[in-house]
Amino acid sequence: KPHSTRYNEAKQANVLNRKFEQEQALSVVVSDLTYVRVGSYWNYVCFFVDLFNREIIGYSAGPHKDAKLVYHALASIKGNLNDIQLFHTDRGNEFKNKLIDDALEAFQIERSLSMRGCPYDNAVAEATFKIFKTEFVKKRHFESLAELTTELHDYVHWFNHIRIHGSLEYLSPVEFKQRHHKKVV
Repeated sequence: KPHSTRYNEAKQANVLNRKFEQEQALSVVVSDLTYVRVGSYWNYVCFFVDLFNREIIGYSAGPHKDAKLVYHALASIKGNLNDIQLFHTDRGNEFKNKLIDDALEAFQIERSLSMRGCPYDNAVAEATFKIFKTEFVKKRHFESLAELTTELHDYVHWFNHIRIHGSLEYLSPVEFKQRHHKKVV
């Protein structure tokens, strides 16, 4: 049965405008959330993905699809947040609240939102979660959030350091950044 869902109605423009190829690490970061079964409940995973090399630079997992989950993913980023110029997401309400707005303002990060109902505007985040669901979640059962969090940490490490990506010259995201970062600086 069709049902209406709440979304972020901010007048924020789609600044990214599907410019998914970036020349500099951390210049543009995209984010999204997905759900994972933990016990008999849904839990959620949030990723922050660097468009330069498709590296998952921040992530979190938790029982609620809310700003706190997004904030924890943002806080897990090890790089200098002042380097991030643009943060792009879909119009989920978990991305639009004072906690996230204050964090973006503190680091002077410009905001960009997809057009309403257009997943193609956040295609890299969507594709990353498709890979995540296929490689990590499919046919898995997590007994606890602690188990999910531990295994998620291992998966992100594997994804960033070992898994090769066709769009990155068949290198891992970290190898791609090491090989190409000097050329950009």
